[in-house]
Amino acid sequence: MNIMQDNTQLSVKEIIKQNESSKGRKRLSRWIAVLGLLFIVAVVGAVWNPRGSANIMSFRTRPVQFGDLVITVTATGNLEATNQVEVGSELSGIITSMTADYNDTVEADQPLAYLDSSKYEAAVMKSRAEVASARANYKEALATRKADRKTLKRYRKTRELTKGKLPSLEALEQAEAELERSTAAVAAAKAAIDIAEASLKSNEADLKKTVIYSPISGIVLSRDVEPGQTVAASLEAPVLYTLAEDLRHMELQVDVDEADVGLVKEGQSATFTVDAYPDRTFEAQITQVRYGAETTDGVVTYKTVLRVENPELLLRPGMTATANIIVQKVEKTLLVPNTALRFTPQRPEQGKKESRGLLSSLMPGPPHRRESKKNAGEGEPPPGMNGKQPSVWILKDNRPFPVPVQKGATDGVLTAVTSRDIQEGTGVIVNAIRTSN
Repeated sequence: MNIMQDNTQLSVKEIIKQNESSKGRKRLSRWIAVLGLLFIVAVVGAVWNPRGSANIMSFRTRPVQFGDLVITVTATGNLEATNQVEVGSELSGIITSMTADYNDTVEADQPLAYLDSSKYEAAVMKSRAEVASARANYKEALATRKADRKTLKRYRKTRELTKGKLPSLEALEQAEAELERSTAAVAAAKAAIDIAEASLKSNEADLKKTVIYSPISGIVLSRDVEPGQTVAASLEAPVLYTLAEDLRHMELQVDVDEADVGLVKEGQSATFTVDAYPDRTFEAQITQVRYGAETTDGVVTYKTVLRVENPELLLRPGMTATANIIVQKVEKTLLVPNTALRFTPQRPEQGKKESRGLLSSLMPGPPHRRESKKNAGEGEPPPGMNGKQPSVWILKDNRPFPVPVQKGATDGVLTAVTSRDIQEGTGVIVNAIRTSN
């Protein structure tokens, strides 16, 4: 009986040992699987970003230039004739003939067109007859006044000789009234002459206006009517021709943006181009900067007028031009690219942080001392940069080195600077390129 109990206890112990051994093997298998997975991840991380790889920083530089810096303001506008005149007709009538056509050169007081003058000639003849009639009436009035004056004088003499008996007082008063009426008639007749002469003068002026003359010497830009066409002058004079004065002298009217108008002044020089001659540059000079603002689609501009010389008659009214107005010129100065003034080298810790492998990113360890120091000093400007003093960076022993400069004017691409530590040809860093080794 005891032997059976011993055997039973022994078998139970063996079963427990076997179970414990089986559990241990399972845990071992799980650990082996985890370690295998980590090994695979480490291999992949090493292939993707090897621990032994290093980032190499290379720098792109551009040489400092020495020369003149020209600052310009760009504006667009149109060419116009210095004096452009629309020639019209003050009278209504039929155009009988025209003597000028497009592009013809005309002189001042040259006949350009003729209106049918028959109606106006008749008006002149009528006015002349009215003047003659008025003058005849005036002479008649003078004769009547002279006769009335003699009659009154005789009545007075007779009354004096007869001591008031003849003529009667009534007859004497009637003679005095007749003289006053004849005197008034003379004045009226004289006024009638003035009216008739004024009417004659007006009709003669209208007759002269049937011939339309050129008011200026210039060139015909357009002709808006044809012979035989009827023009009607009512509230506005119908336009027959558009003339431009000497096109050898023109003006360019451009719209300067409100942000730039403070830099633009009279007397400044400019250059401009037109689409008709894209490879040629023309010169101009500002003669007027107008105070009146013009607003188009919410954009405020100011009209600026430039004088243009056109001796070859290449430029024509209406051409669209793009002008570059020279608002400032700095001569004989050091010029650095604006990208060099904006460049700031990256600190080494940033490169190290980026070179961490995949495995280390998956299983981060405790922060390194250097990283802690970097984080403590994060936000501080690089050596040589105090946040206020502008600097450029040059290479010394293949490392960036800051050089303080004083900035001057800029054209958006280059900036004039002064510095004792750089000179013409010095390479300034404009960009940094990181490559893996």
